[in-house]
Amino acid sequence: MNKKFGYVRVAASVPELKVANVEFNTDEVIKEIKSLDKEGVQIVTFPELCLTGYTCADLFSQDILISKSKEAIKKVIDETKVLDIISIIGAPIVCDNQLFNCAVVINKGEILGIVPKTYIPNYGEFYEKRWFSTSNTLTSRIIKMFGKEVPIGTDLIFRDKDDDKFTFGIEVCEDLWSPKAPSVEAALNGATMIFNLSASNEVIGKYGYRKNLINMQSAKNVCAYIYSSSGVNESTTDLVFSGYASIAENGSTLVENNRFDFETNHIVADVDIQRLMNNRIKDISFMGIGASSNYRVIDIELNDKNEDLFRTYDAYPFVPSNESKRAERCSEIVNIQACGLAKRIKHTGMKKCVIGISGGLDSTLAFLVVIEAYRKLGISFDNLIGVTMPGFGTTGRTYNNALTLMKNYGVTMREVSIKDASLQHFKDIGLDPEDRSVTYENTQARERTQILMDIANKEGGLVIGTGDLSELALGWCTYNGDHMSMYAVNTSIPKTLVRYLVKYFADIESNEECKKTILDILDTPISPELLPPDKNGNIKQQTESVVGPYILHDFFLYHFMRYGASPEKIKYIANKTFDGMYDESTIDKWLKFFIKRFFNQQFKRSCLPDGPKVGTISVSPRGDLRMPSDADASSWLN
Repeated sequence: MNKKFGYVRVAASVPELKVANVEFNTDEVIKEIKSLDKEGVQIVTFPELCLTGYTCADLFSQDILISKSKEAIKKVIDETKVLDIISIIGAPIVCDNQLFNCAVVINKGEILGIVPKTYIPNYGEFYEKRWFSTSNTLTSRIIKMFGKEVPIGTDLIFRDKDDDKFTFGIEVCEDLWSPKAPSVEAALNGATMIFNLSASNEVIGKYGYRKNLINMQSAKNVCAYIYSSSGVNESTTDLVFSGYASIAENGSTLVENNRFDFETNHIVADVDIQRLMNNRIKDISFMGIGASSNYRVIDIELNDKNEDLFRTYDAYPFVPSNESKRAERCSEIVNIQACGLAKRIKHTGMKKCVIGISGGLDSTLAFLVVIEAYRKLGISFDNLIGVTMPGFGTTGRTYNNALTLMKNYGVTMREVSIKDASLQHFKDIGLDPEDRSVTYENTQARERTQILMDIANKEGGLVIGTGDLSELALGWCTYNGDHMSMYAVNTSIPKTLVRYLVKYFADIESNEECKKTILDILDTPISPELLPPDKNGNIKQQTESVVGPYILHDFFLYHFMRYGASPEKIKYIANKTFDGMYDESTIDKWLKFFIKRFFNQQFKRSCLPDGPKVGTISVSPRGDLRMPSDADASSWLN
């Protein structure tokens, strides 16, 4: 099941070690392979020279160490031949009258290939050229191992015989630090996973640098990067190794271990190869520099051995999860929105802006963004014309919050009721005012937009749109109503992020009355307030009871647009992510609803007003989403 959705379970292991005690080290490696096989791991990598220890120094010139290491490889092969796991182990290999620091790939009683290290460090604390040759001096392409011919070289990539997106390459330690890392060429030749066997010692500041290096390599190569380094049991004659292990995917660390552990430890993750391939296909510059065609492909067999999923997904993919960086991220987002608007104000020479203030989340965020743009341009807030337009569904709570918000920021306030105009329009088109159809609702939305547009014409200003990304994805806006403006600042802000940003403004607000008002707006149910309130004057029309929870729709939208995930996969990960919050039938219902509306409401997105792209997802017809308005959703629904 997991392979169907593009997952591969990988591991990085740091086994306990005794320097030059090959028998002990081999037994630890075998124990780890057997243990990880039971955990459903399909590919595991170990540290550099894990069978001997990296710090053997001149002992690498001793025949006994090299012969014992070769015997150890045979023992690993024999002890793991019945296991359904690919193991990548570090060992010294003699070939072409030279000793190479190699990665040996083993599966089901066979050596699939051997990859030697290319960049041999010989500076600072490293003196590796004393013992090992670079792969550049390798002349053979085949080596005889235990009576069989085995491919050897840096030109090897390992590819699943059934699905070529499951392909991996290998580099050894220093190769990663080189300006021309072998992993770049491997990725261009199809490797979606890179395994690195390393021996990286610790000095102050190196941990952070190395972590960033791994993440950036996974980002540049659009791949998963699985890294395992020698542990604290290496010789401490001059250096200390921490046993760092990390699994990164496209620039982000999925999991890392606790360093400085004397006991055997490992990390496991399900990497999403389907997601990586979607990124590569969209990023045409990925293949822009061209790929070498002389790589040798080694067939591997990745069996689908897992029904469960180790990987977890954020229920709020648009919302920054790192609370310590929350203010920094919010400031960045607001700056993008405000600067986009500020540039438009400078270009048009119009200092005045007109915005409808409903007392809801979206208009509050847009209002506060305009205030921020005015701050940047040094424009007095009274140039902002805030218009509240009470209608049939307006409640006292939202009405008073709208007035308080405008009053406390010192903007120009206007109130224009839409009731009489809407009733006249009902009469003109022959609609019974008791008819609560979509016409009843949309009449009010269009009347409000007409008022804003006409005030903007009269005052020489810009109408600022308040609609958000989630509403645009669902088409939950009135065509030529709240759908239209002269500049839409929230156009790529999803509903879950709107709430987050409004909370940020409340947190930094020093005026207590303003803070109180913003917090109350946050607590107000999401509603267009187009239907009359209940008998107690409370909001009766709650959006999420009609269109479904925005937390689900934003989750669907993120995975659908960012990674091109199929509805079946989205449902699979949503059921795991929202387990205990929403049952499977609820997720299924709203996912179908999302797909139907995403397709049949595209015509609204095809003529969107200008607005700034903030995150990785936008539905602008001029940018990220160029989709036919009459596309058929059947394949997605089926």
